[in-house]
Amino acid sequence: MSSKLHPQRSSLHNKGNAKEALSKKSVFDPKKLSIGSYIIHCLLQNNAHDIFGVPGDYILSFFTLLEQSPLNVITTTREDSAGFAADAYARIKGIGSLCVTYNVGGLNVVNAVACAYAEKSPVVVICGSPGVNERINDPLLHHKVRNFNTQLKIFEQLCISVAVLSDPETAFQEINRVFEDVTQLKRPGYIELPRDMVNVIPSTYARLKRKILMTGDLEKLCEAVNEVVLHLSKCKKPVMLVGVEIQRYGLQDELQALAEALRIPVAATLLGKSVLDEKHAQYIGVYGGVYSDKEVNEFVENSDCIMIIGTIMSDVNTGMFSANLDPKMCINVSEDDFVICGRKYDRTNLQDFIHILLKQVPKITERHIPECLQQKKKTLLSLEGTAPITIARAISLLNQKLDPNTIVVAEIGDSLFSAGIGLKTIGQGKFIGSAYYASMGFSIPATLGVQVASPSSRVVSICGDGSFQMSGMELSTIVRQKLNPIIVIFDNNGYGMQRALKPGKWKFNDILPWKYSKIVEVL
Repeated sequence: MSSKLHPQRSSLHNKGNAKEALSKKSVFDPKKLSIGSYIIHCLLQNNAHDIFGVPGDYILSFFTLLEQSPLNVITTTREDSAGFAADAYARIKGIGSLCVTYNVGGLNVVNAVACAYAEKSPVVVICGSPGVNERINDPLLHHKVRNFNTQLKIFEQLCISVAVLSDPETAFQEINRVFEDVTQLKRPGYIELPRDMVNVIPSTYARLKRKILMTGDLEKLCEAVNEVVLHLSKCKKPVMLVGVEIQRYGLQDELQALAEALRIPVAATLLGKSVLDEKHAQYIGVYGGVYSDKEVNEFVENSDCIMIIGTIMSDVNTGMFSANLDPKMCINVSEDDFVICGRKYDRTNLQDFIHILLKQVPKITERHIPECLQQKKKTLLSLEGTAPITIARAISLLNQKLDPNTIVVAEIGDSLFSAGIGLKTIGQGKFIGSAYYASMGFSIPATLGVQVASPSSRVVSICGDGSFQMSGMELSTIVRQKLNPIIVIFDNNGYGMQRALKPGKWKFNDILPWKYSKIVEVL
């Protein structure tokens, strides 16, 4: 299905431009902030001008503040869709946010928040809950499961930082801590807001202050970088394999400068696709073991120095661990690991590593990218009425239509692997997909989040029919927000990827065929 749903919005979410919105008299006064208002203040300070969610009675007071604030409040059809939308929004803007009610809402976003945690997406989760005074004598309130901390305990496993705002005197400090952890560690944070705390004004006011990230021992880092430089100066056939952490920490330009200084070919993991502009002369394609194009696979695996930077070496990113990378040839630097040819070093942050390496780039003689890997103009595919419809032909045709304004969102399955390997996007951060956690139902709500985050972009969403039936009703929100993505559905009459994994005529892989092209007529 492909259709323009509505004309593109030309202003910032129909609230005027950002400057005008922020200059309006809002619900908070810097000298007299309530707890709920301070959360809004922190969202705005962190460039989160939109929030996704579903209201419920335990969070209605906060939703009232949200709607009266400069924030653009987007209510979705389901809470899990709000989670995926906030995740995708964060991948574009650097932070996302969602707001739901207690347990029935919070537990419904668990899957989406787990995705954000696994793929290092900074999302602030705001959940309403029963008031502090309501909890006295442990009453059986609606939505409660076992005890009042059940939801909190679950999110402790899914978030880098959690806070329950039950004490007005520490509320601002707790809010600060969660925002600092989310923005600096690039993973979700959870704020539980009891409904009788929303409008409470603490007696003390704590401004949002950012911590300085610990950079580790710079002397040891410099020693490690010296070893990296030594390997780079000796190798004859190096390659750089880059991943999603480069985008999460905003290091795309620094990475490009490093690649150009080293004159080194660059491949990306599936999750890191478009970290470097795929039209860049040094970009050779997506590497994922046997999932890669043959030429890319052979070049990477035959390299005598593989710089793996900011990657998550998961099963999907490595072609179900089919990647044949000799550890003795690998320099692996990420927020979690720092290993040089099998020797482990103290963890560092990517920014320090790249900045120091840029200052010590060895003098490199001219390196050439093999002709089979060089960027070439694709031969236009002619339209033939009798030719069969295939995913390969669809991807080839889509490739002809991509421009620098296009952002592609791909669903796990045929959509992700065919688009991830076959499409060549133009520009940095132009491809969004759940290539590690791999949850079905991601792409349509993610399309909402991407287009809200980048309203001037043309968003193309590619998904299978099985995934579409899980979250496709979020088109209702997309239409209500007057957005106009292009939706492409690969209709396999069921779960096509799972049929490949389990051959045979199994009914559990079948779903009811819908007339997908007719959906736009009823919206």
